[in-house]
Amino acid sequence: MAGTASPAPTGGAAPDAEPGSEFRKEMGPWANFALGFTYLSPVVSTYTLFGTALATGGPPMIWAFLLAGAGQFLVALIFGEIVAQFPIAGGVYPWARRLWGRRWAWLTGWIYMWALLVTITSVAYGAGPFIAILFGFSSNVHTTVACTVALIIVAVLINFGGTKALSTAAIIGFTGEITGALIVGVFLLTTHREHGLGVIVDTFGTQGNGSYAPVFLAAAIIGFYQYYGFEACGDTAEEVARPGTVIPRAMRRTIYIGGAAATFTCLSLLLSVTDYHAVISGQDANPVVNVLDDAMGHTGARLVMAVVLISFLSCTISLQAAAGRLIYSYARDKMIIGHQVLRRFARHRAVPGPALMVSAVVPAVIAFASLFSEDALTKIVSFAILGIYGSFQMVVLAALRARLKGWRPTGAFSMGRWGLPVNLAALAYGIFAIVNICWARTPEEPWYWNYVVLLCGGIVLGSGLLYMAVTHHYGRGDAPYSDAIPGSGGPRAADGPGRPG
Repeated sequence: MAGTASPAPTGGAAPDAEPGSEFRKEMGPWANFALGFTYLSPVVSTYTLFGTALATGGPPMIWAFLLAGAGQFLVALIFGEIVAQFPIAGGVYPWARRLWGRRWAWLTGWIYMWALLVTITSVAYGAGPFIAILFGFSSNVHTTVACTVALIIVAVLINFGGTKALSTAAIIGFTGEITGALIVGVFLLTTHREHGLGVIVDTFGTQGNGSYAPVFLAAAIIGFYQYYGFEACGDTAEEVARPGTVIPRAMRRTIYIGGAAATFTCLSLLLSVTDYHAVISGQDANPVVNVLDDAMGHTGARLVMAVVLISFLSCTISLQAAAGRLIYSYARDKMIIGHQVLRRFARHRAVPGPALMVSAVVPAVIAFASLFSEDALTKIVSFAILGIYGSFQMVVLAALRARLKGWRPTGAFSMGRWGLPVNLAALAYGIFAIVNICWARTPEEPWYWNYVVLLCGGIVLGSGLLYMAVTHHYGRGDAPYSDAIPGSGGPRAADGPGRPG
């Protein structure tokens, strides 16, 4: 699909560098891919939600990886076209700004920012039980929160090391995670396999007397949680040489390599669970840990936990890097309160220091708030998925609108005539995923818990709209906007695709 679109007056050819950027181009192609991979993290997503998904939908829940992977691959293709033309730090916010306008971009960035901050919490929170096993203490909600905060602190300290430190951490995380996933998966399949492949179509009665489709869609949260992170490759666009070529390729690679690793990890665990009925009934609440203990013994399981902890840490680092660059991009364009502070840049390390601090402090506060919920992880994860998917689809919609108004991608990567049908299919998938994530499935719970994900999404959206109406920060910056569409650019669009220096 790679190629060059036919020329169109959409703001000129895509630049290799962002004019006036303070970042250093110190991230190579493999580091950029590794950043997306460790953010997507097949081990983190699978280990975090394996028990929940298996208890909800039985072994066929593994097909959710294929469903979500196919849909998100379409989104990655759209993002690849956009970042190739607009290689700007911050990802979805500046992309939406160039495709649609300032208000739409502001709201897109607001939703994505909160989704990222919550996702940082969800990943670090999910590491808590594994940290407890590794260091030999009992896991409860208080120790989990303490471990969450500790992991967030370690991650932000590494991020403060700069682009080279981030690149090194991403490559180490990728190497450790892919190696660990393969070794553990092969070991389980050769020494502790309890079932044949036929179980992936056996529901074990999870659907009761009704259709299996609703049950499968509820269990599909494991797939929806898996397939984002590829956009992080674009969040660091100003730190990559030849971003128009490198980043779209890294995004696609993240999807199919990360997706294959996640599916293999899930399959190896699935075929190694001794008693599905115990998991489905709730008697076995932590099947991942029990499988590893049974297969490798306590010492072996703790060694695996060390590798798993590297995966959780590298994923948290990548998430913070994405969040910090989004907040910095917001502040650089004067789009948020406190922009005078949040746009400060530590030039000796080439990192946006205050923005990175926000990406650590807010997730830590959210972690402490989880003390008030017994089902905190599922709620945190569900809202994180909703926010990410929502902001993604705001960009996909902006791209579709711009395309219908005459936008023709001019970057190094373009789908040509396939752009419109892929854009439509990506939007349809995203809407379906959002509806499924928000669907109320626990009528026995109080209404506010049954709709907590939708309520949280409404609060973020409503607060963003109120913020816009009161402060008008969306209109204070002088960065170009709407210039993807011929003849529709803002007053500074004539400066070309990059920000004015």
